[in-house]
Amino acid sequence: MDTGEKAPEAPFGFPGTGEGDGHEAAAALKPEPHGRADRLISRFTEMSKEILGERLAGIYLHGSSVMGCYQPKKSDLDFLVVVNAAPAGPEKRRFMDRLLALDSVCPGKGIEMSIVTKDACNPFVYPTPFILHYSRMHTEWYRNDPEGYILKMNGTDKDLAAHFTVIRSRGRCLYGLPAREVFGEVPEQDYLDSIWDDVSGAMEEITGNTMYLTLNLARVLAYLKEKKVMSKQEGGIWGLACLPERYHPLLRSALHEYRGGEDARYDMDTAKSYAAYMLGQITLERNRRET
Repeated sequence: MDTGEKAPEAPFGFPGTGEGDGHEAAAALKPEPHGRADRLISRFTEMSKEILGERLAGIYLHGSSVMGCYQPKKSDLDFLVVVNAAPAGPEKRRFMDRLLALDSVCPGKGIEMSIVTKDACNPFVYPTPFILHYSRMHTEWYRNDPEGYILKMNGTDKDLAAHFTVIRSRGRCLYGLPAREVFGEVPEQDYLDSIWDDVSGAMEEITGNTMYLTLNLARVLAYLKEKKVMSKQEGGIWGLACLPERYHPLLRSALHEYRGGEDARYDMDTAKSYAAYMLGQITLERNRRET
């Protein structure tokens, strides 16, 4: 926030971003060498600056690593790269080659990253166009067909509305201008559509992704009720305070897995009941907002 006050200490030993000090490029974070995640974030930042050069407008960290709940065994490192103009194919190829090498030494779920152009950030465009994306589920595709990947990995992504919202409220600038000077405000209806899209299939998906959906359903409902942008961990804690007691064992198991990185055992009948209940509550809250 542009308050002029000193920014707080960030996760992983980062100093504050300086986002409120009136400086522009000086807002870049300079990670201190405190742990493996620091080093990986620093390497990603330097790699992006080296390859994208003058095209690069900013690099922003979001997700669990800025919300105080990064778990090396389960989490990923989430980056959003903003460019003034789309890089050419050879630049994308160099970027991806270096990115895969870096991802191969990342713990947990590795790196998730999207590149977007600055003109899609402000005013905000929804669904948001991206010019390159990577997560570990795409590793084999790139390795087997890099040219095809570079050609086809672009389009629009509803998830970016949620990522932009987190970056504006809680994200960290690693390089470039402060987030609120780059990212326009995301309309609430777009943010709600984005987070709904992420949980709408919970009835069919919760038995295969129990921890993620248990916590994510809670944070979606928490936003609808309290308009707070929460992490998955914060959503689970909110659920223990605000949701029916019959679902507390499920929430505790999900929080235990999320915090400790070890797989938990779940009662799947309870998980399905929880998904049905939460989807019903979320739908009620969404309908209330529309009337």
